[in-house]
Amino acid sequence: MSDTIRAFIALKLPDNILSFINKIQKNLKQYGFPVRWVKPENIHLTLKFFGNIDKSDLSDIKAALNECSGCYSALNLFAKGIDVFPSIMRPRIMWVGVLGDTSLLLSLQNTLDKRLEESGFKKDEKPFKGHLTMGRFKDKVNNEKLIEILRKYQNVDPEAFAAKEIVLFKSDLKPQGPVYTELFKMLLGNNNEDREK
Repeated sequence: MSDTIRAFIALKLPDNILSFINKIQKNLKQYGFPVRWVKPENIHLTLKFFGNIDKSDLSDIKAALNECSGCYSALNLFAKGIDVFPSIMRPRIMWVGVLGDTSLLLSLQNTLDKRLEESGFKKDEKPFKGHLTMGRFKDKVNNEKLIEILRKYQNVDPEAFAAKEIVLFKSDLKPQGPVYTELFKMLLGNNNEDREK
């Protein structure tokens, strides 16, 4: 058995947000964009992507999560609008935006990143932008049509949610798509007794 796992830390999304994004995906599919859609149950708000880590690192990650989660209460957020990374001319990822307690979200991500850096994990180089990835482009796209759709979705009513759980996920890459398994999770603001799966 391998001593490494592919892992990331994310805020878990409640069912109402997964349903909200699923409806958007269904509506967008009719436009025929060359997109590989993320299964709704796999959508999350990523705070830290590790890639492959040693299993021996899990205790350090758990300690960092425990420390950081006790300093923040649940975040009141909204899912609103859609956009793409890195640009409209070269879209690679389609995502739903996150509004609300975004300054607290950024603070949580920075605190977590700094705490993990103290344990020897590389700090993220890209600036953090909270988003919910719902699809990845497989091919070139009609940019005019894409711009039209992005504009249309700016006017859709936002969906509110409270982000309460911070989770370390293991990611297993399979031919049918990634499979995410919760390794452990903690409640924000609970001074935490972690709940292991």
